Amino acid sequence: MSITKSRRGSKKTNRSTAARALTCGQVYSAPHVLFYSATVADVLEQITENNWDHIFIVNSERVPIGRIHAVDILKLVARKTVNRDIAWMHAISAVELITQETITMPKSAPLLKAGALMLAHDLNQLAVVDEDGAIIGVVSHSTVARHMPRFLF
Repeated sequence: MSITKSRRGSKKTNRSTAARALTCGQVYSAPHVLFYSATVADVLEQITENNWDHIFIVNSERVPIGRIHAVDILKLVARKTVNRDIAWMHAISAVELITQETITMPKSAPLLKAGALMLAHDLNQLAVVDEDGAIIGVVSHSTVARHMPRFLF
């Protein structure tokens, strides 16, 4: 019995170590990005054509400066003070739709840490950045759900 228990214990230890070693850089998905020069019309076009729920706005070095969620656009359009003709969408910069700065994770960060950060800040996804701070990917709740269960049993 002690051999069986020690094997189970070592399997749990191995899974635990492997789960902590899995990094954001190993599992990220392609990010949805637009450059800061984009307009509201550009954001709407990309979100609707690609069926995205969010988009990251990046500077010329691909460093994320904010994230726009589709719901934020709906709220803007729904306000009675907004001129609803098409021209305003081409005149307003997408940067003005950013409601919060982007929280980023380095590609070397553990996926478990990213999952905990998403829960703590009530976020659906985080930008994964390289050594220069440029966005290279995104991790989300579905990323965590796809990769972590193999370490549970």
